[in-house]
Amino acid sequence: MKRNKLSVFGAALAAMFVFIQCTGTQENKPEQAAPSTAQTQTEGIKIAYVNIDSLLNNYKFSVTLRNEMLRKGENMRMTLAEKAKAIQADMEDFQRKVENNVYATRQRAEEEQARILKSQEEYGRLEQRLVGELSAEENKNNITLRDSINNFLKDYNKAKGYDLILSRMADNILLANESLDITKEVIDGLNERYSGKDK
Repeated sequence: MKRNKLSVFGAALAAMFVFIQCTGTQENKPEQAAPSTAQTQTEGIKIAYVNIDSLLNNYKFSVTLRNEMLRKGENMRMTLAEKAKAIQADMEDFQRKVENNVYATRQRAEEEQARILKSQEEYGRLEQRLVGELSAEENKNNITLRDSINNFLKDYNKAKGYDLILSRMADNILLANESLDITKEVIDGLNERYSGKDK
């Protein structure tokens, strides 16, 4: 068994040596290196990129949607905070009354405790509903915003003729020539179109 492995290894080594010898003789001949596959595939392709962070911070429609969501999020937090504060006050009041034997009967104390527990459950359902509604609206806004940008880029590209428009977010593109950056042009076009819709 060991001999078979050694002979297979030896044959592979010999074949490798012959291959190296054959390619070694080619090195002496002056030849141009063939272009890489990436180079041949991208020759003549017109590429640009858009900085998404800048676009979202400067596109008026995006700013409007973001501010609206911040306002709704703040309203939701205030509503929930008020409800939580009221429940907390009820719990503290109930505890004080129990300690001071204010309730005439045990049944009356249990009814009050059940009412507070019911308020807590209602608060949980309210929080879940409001968070769900806010999340659904945010998803809807993201789709609307993406459609707005994509539709603009389709029209914009009819005149520009890019084969590929990339989105640059943070450092997902490691290096790019700044002449490929069309962010400002796209933002200006989007804002012009958005302002036109407002009139």
